[in-house]
Amino acid sequence: MSASPPPSVTAPWAGGPVTPRAHCVLAPNPGPMTLDGTNTWVLLEPGATEAVVVDPGPLDEAHLAAVLAVVADAGARVALTVLTHGHADHAEAVPRFAELTGAPVRAVGRGHDDLADGDVVRTGGLELRIVATPGHTSDSISLALPADHALLTGDTVLGRGTTVVAHPDGELDAYLDSLDRLHALTGDGSVTAILPGHGPLVPDAGVMVAYYRTHRAERLDQVRQALADGAASEIDVVEGVLQRVYADVPSAVWPAARMSIRAQLDYLHRER
Repeated sequence: MSASPPPSVTAPWAGGPVTPRAHCVLAPNPGPMTLDGTNTWVLLEPGATEAVVVDPGPLDEAHLAAVLAVVADAGARVALTVLTHGHADHAEAVPRFAELTGAPVRAVGRGHDDLADGDVVRTGGLELRIVATPGHTSDSISLALPADHALLTGDTVLGRGTTVVAHPDGELDAYLDSLDRLHALTGDGSVTAILPGHGPLVPDAGVMVAYYRTHRAERLDQVRQALADGAASEIDVVEGVLQRVYADVPSAVWPAARMSIRAQLDYLHRER
């Protein structure tokens, strides 16, 4: 049965304060893959003087200045930078941002202070819990902000549309498992809002995660049907599936669709 995304996906989005502890600074890099742009999140416990910045974004001096201005206006300094994953639109600015702030950087691997599932990060009275959510990439994590019942999802769940499984680094098996984890978090009330890496705040996290899970199951069924309808015997199976399943998707995102198709084919091959 088809599910629908929550109405929030059509909301205009320019960033700004969204919870008592989270302020989004929208990077000036809109596009087919980045939607409105990359969301850089400034997290700060009310009244505290030490902030956490999540995903500094692309290397754009004006954007980094805007992030620092939000922190300074709150009477704080950047004490820690965290990455949800290493894609350039989220992480390219990290070396420059570290120069500007002197703050350490934490992420999964990549030479930073490593984070692992279940880790608790405390800075300036703020508590973040690390939820491993690989699939979009192997290093993808989400950050639970328990005090606001919110979850920063990076590219695992977006504020609009659906995300790519960036094969070969990304794997559909892992991604489906990650969606199951998010379903559990939204189902028990721990998480009611999603603060995504792109697109608007999602105030109904449970509806969005349900939509993502249903969408993935439907896409797999469509790929199975495309293979049965002849794509499996074509010289380029990926293009055969693309033309049958993703014909209504704008050509600008076909490169991403091809990555997801490869991930789906790999998943179905192992399913046999």
